Amino acid sequence: MTDTRLLPRLMRGALLAATLALPLTVATGRAAEAVDPAAWNEVLAQAKGQTVYFHAWGGEPRINAYIAWAGEQVKQRHGITVEQVKVDDTANVVARIVAEKAAGKDSGGAVDLVWINGENFLSLKQSGLLMTPGWATKLPNWPLVDVENKPAVVTDFTEPTDGLESPWGMAKLVFMHDTATLPEPPKTLAAFAEYAKANPGRFTYPQPPNFHGSTFLKQVLATTIADPDKLSRPVDPATFEADVAPLFAYLDDLHPNMWRQGRSFPQNQPALRQLLADSEIDIAFTFNPAGASAAIAAGELPDTVRTFVLDGGTIGNAHFVAIPFNASAKAGALVLANFLLSPEAQARKQDPAIWGDPTVLAVERLETAERERFNALDLGIATLSPEELGPVIDEPHASWMVELERAWTARYASQ
Repeated sequence: MTDTRLLPRLMRGALLAATLALPLTVATGRAAEAVDPAAWNEVLAQAKGQTVYFHAWGGEPRINAYIAWAGEQVKQRHGITVEQVKVDDTANVVARIVAEKAAGKDSGGAVDLVWINGENFLSLKQSGLLMTPGWATKLPNWPLVDVENKPAVVTDFTEPTDGLESPWGMAKLVFMHDTATLPEPPKTLAAFAEYAKANPGRFTYPQPPNFHGSTFLKQVLATTIADPDKLSRPVDPATFEADVAPLFAYLDDLHPNMWRQGRSFPQNQPALRQLLADSEIDIAFTFNPAGASAAIAAGELPDTVRTFVLDGGTIGNAHFVAIPFNASAKAGALVLANFLLSPEAQARKQDPAIWGDPTVLAVERLETAERERFNALDLGIATLSPEELGPVIDEPHASWMVELERAWTARYASQ
């Protein structure tokens, strides 16, 4: 039986709902075939004809279109069908996997591949609910991954991935402003607070536990905590309230000057971006350095929008796909994960006209024709260069996000 004490509090509610939704008689599904990515030809043979249910955030049409394209490619090349199961909270996917384990469903699971990172990965890893360690580093395309210069591809919110998940994109927090109305944006959190006082209602952030909203909390925490080294370790319950007191003091001061006086919040990043497009706010943000350029290319933002980062750096990480322990189509999931690491798929994903998501690959190690895919990309008028992006602030240990979301909800959600 899985120890649900390892799960975030909000996830346990989803776990209960998922458990109640299971049939009383548990069907174990067909026996799972052994799959070893080191024997790739055997994986390809097993994968042919499988349907991979890829549970991935469905809140961005461009990303959904990219996943559909990737599914078409593996269908044509390997006879695999990919069905994206669009989710708005990965914690609910984790809860379903936990519920299946609790019900004895050790094969034939509903989730074959899941887009995941952070506290959700930590929960599955600690509970032993992911496919055999090391599978990711056995994928044929793994040698192309830039482990040396992008260490986040093997460490998820300070937690070693141990080959339990495969990276497929990089992320860094960047802020967006419309130069037509705000030529010089504030570039420190203190300046943000001053700007909000002078311009009430012109800034907001998505409501936690939305990932982008929680990332803003972590950005403030990393800047205000007295001892930043604590963030690389699990939360200490004995000092948590003192550690986050400066964060909440900052938010208490900021909220009355925010959009709708901080009494309501946009639900996600696309909604935040729309507020900027509608000139309801002056500053928005995204976890995709090319996100503004992609939105401009799609006609979602005016071409006067540009991006900036805060002095001292912003939060950055990698995002991953993982295969649950009881996936029905493990071989097909391996083939899809490997394709997502291919230079073809990574270059297409980095194109702002498609998605704009930065690559996890070491581009300089690619063959000439493959490097050219990347060199030919126009990263867009609003995309900062690597030098302009500045330093990366590492993600805190996953337990910080869990506790921050709990504390934020208790303090503000009922206002």
